[in-house]
Order: sequence, then C-alpha cells, then structure tokens
Amino acid sequence: MLAAEAGAAPNTIAAYASDLRLASEALDGRLAGAGAAEVERLGNGWRDLARATVARKAAALRRFYAFLADEGHRTDDPGAALPRPGARRPLPKVLSHQDVDRLFAAIAERQARVPPDPNDLRLAALVELLYGSGLRATELVSLQRNAIQPDRPYIILKGKGGRERLAPISDRARAAAAAWRAHVASDRAWLFPSGKGHLSRVRLYQLIKALAADAGIPPDRVSPHVLRHAFATHLLEGGADLRALQAMLGHADIATTEIYTHVDSKRLIDLVNTRHPLVDAVPRRQ
Repeated sequence: MLAAEAGAAPNTIAAYASDLRLASEALDGRLAGAGAAEVERLGNGWRDLARATVARKAAALRRFYAFLADEGHRTDDPGAALPRPGARRPLPKVLSHQDVDRLFAAIAERQARVPPDPNDLRLAALVELLYGSGLRATELVSLQRNAIQPDRPYIILKGKGGRERLAPISDRARAAAAAWRAHVASDRAWLFPSGKGHLSRVRLYQLIKALAADAGIPPDRVSPHVLRHAFATHLLEGGADLRALQAMLGHADIATTEIYTHVDSKRLIDLVNTRHPLVDAVPRRQ
C-alpha cells in the first residue's frame, strides 16, 4: 500500500518495515491483533528513546493499524493508544563558508597528487553536486551515467513520494561530473557505479567523513546531508527566495524549508536593521 498508493520512497518503506518488525518482536508476534492496552505498554517502553525516534515508531504503527482497519482486518484501531511526542524540529547542522573552502582545498590537494587517482575526480563530483545542487544522498548515488549534460544547467529528479523537481547544476558541478564520467565505462548505467550497482549511501557517508578529516574538520560535523543543509543556508544568506529554495530542495511543505530562516537569523536581523522603513527616520523630540 505504501508503495502503490502512497508513493512512499524505498527508504521510507524500509524504515516502516524495521519499526514494524521490532514492534512485532516486542509483542511476541501478535502485532496485528494487539489490543489498546498492549499497544500502550509498547509505547511506554520507548520512554528513553529520542523524541524523533518515538514519533517515527508511533507513526509507523498508527499507519499500520489504520491500514488494517480500512481493509476490514480489524473493527477497532488501537493506534490512538500510541504516544504523540510534540513536534520539535531541531535546527540542522551547517558548515560555514570557511569550512566549505577547506573541504574543496582538501579535494584540490588530492587531485594534485602524482600519479592522479580517478577516485579523487569522483569525490570532487560528489561534493560539487551535494553542495552545489543540494541533492539528497540517494538522489546523488543513483544518478544515471548521462543524467548531467554539458549544455543543460539542470536535471530532473524524482525525490520523496515520487515527486519530480528541477535541480540546478552549476558550471563547476557539470565540469566535475564530466571529468569523472570520462572514467566511467560507457556501458555502465550509473554515474557513480560500484560492483553491479551504484555507490551506496553508506560508502558516500564514509567518503565525506574521510574528506572532512583531511580538511581538519571534525568528521562528526560533516555528512552528505550537512552539505545539503549548507547549500540551502548559503543560498538563503545570498538572498535566495524561500519558495525558490523549497522548489530546489524538493520540500513538499514550505514549513520544512522555513527551518533555514532560523539558521540564518543573522541575515534576517541585518535585513530588518537595513531595510525597515523606520531605520532612517529621526525620532521627534517630545
């Protein structure tokens, strides 16, 4: 149902599957027939988990019980007994412009090695696309070999929920992708191949962590998603429109994009202090 009707992404389906299996084990295999009291006890067992984890687990089970009720497998819905932790969206981790410069300096240093390593070209293309276009990790590693064309400054991506969007590709990113693609066999389907498939998200994560260490940045501060956050934050600092940013990031809800207005508070304060119509007004003496 999640795949066919809701258009959920594979990662979402995998997360739901994991949460439901764990819940089933906790209920001795009686997940589908559990009563409200059992479900409530299950939720109480999550008390020490992070708020976001509890919210995700509860959402998966509520969706499951609603499905059973809709399909006529149950006459009741015990999902109401599950906890509902308040929605508190944490501020995303971001990198400064100086941090990003250090990452690219580390890449340039790698590319200057003799003999050159083609994998350094791959790393350059990966980072250019993460920071220069704000791609999600899954979108990046699953790019088709010819997805990025030298004469087209955008690509069409299918993101979460099967929603399509146009992602801008900078001249730098197109050049980096082209330099790497020259080392990818023409019969390979993926731009970043690995084995019989494409580069995994886990391997991408490892590559970015190693690059951060080379650049002298604590690896726990850098990840593919942090580079996506940096893309969004730095665009907003440069004056990007929030709606345009929403479209580039592929957010279904503008509220998701608005988190970056909290990160970029300094620019907003400067905006009020320089653009408000009363800034230049001289107060009258009483």
